[in-house]
Amino acid sequence: MSNPLLKDSVFRTTVSSSEVMTVSGTINKSMILWTLLVASAFYSWTHPNVIMPLVMPILLGGFVLAMISISKQTVSPFLSPIYAICKGLALGAISLYFEKAHPGIVVNAVLLTICVLFCMLAAYKTGILKATPRFQKVVIFSTLAIVLVYIMNLLLNLFGAGSFPYLHNSSGLGIVISLAIVVVASLNLIIDFDLIEQGAQHGAPKYMEWYSAFSLMITLVWLYLEMLRLLSKLRD
Repeated sequence: MSNPLLKDSVFRTTVSSSEVMTVSGTINKSMILWTLLVASAFYSWTHPNVIMPLVMPILLGGFVLAMISISKQTVSPFLSPIYAICKGLALGAISLYFEKAHPGIVVNAVLLTICVLFCMLAAYKTGILKATPRFQKVVIFSTLAIVLVYIMNLLLNLFGAGSFPYLHNSSGLGIVISLAIVVVASLNLIIDFDLIEQGAQHGAPKYMEWYSAFSLMITLVWLYLEMLRLLSKLRD
């Protein structure tokens, strides 16, 4: 889900100048992770009979890897690539499911996600949106509220009590809820950009490039999935 995966405390480490995190280094690590994710997603998309039965175990494995990386950032260089592959396999299958129900929806969701990414980056760089303490509190608490709703929805499904009201509904209110979640996911990118930049400025350890790239990928994957959900509601 979302970020707050990056905390100021992870940057408070003294290392030599040759072993510090840089913005360019984080971008390079992000490109590696996204290459792995897209390649594995393509395999999943073209081999649905192989991957579909394994989606839940793959998601569970990816969740475990994410929790380990979050709790111990030093392992990010080793676990982040594996996580990207797991997430890609799951995303390929999920995307194919939406594509069969609504042809063309995946391309639109990808393009919208990319547009939001660059719009948020431009807003951050120009100072239109700033990760002030108040901004961060609002976004983080909104994100946690969404996580709570997802957990409640999962529990309702597990106990056969249906789903959380309007979360999957294609009515007007259901569309508004999806749009609000997309907005929150988009605003998380501002926090990501700010903390990555702070990490580079404060001389965070080199492994934080992998951790930061991993963190940003989680936000973008969440945003993409919410785009798929929103577009599917608009088409229903």
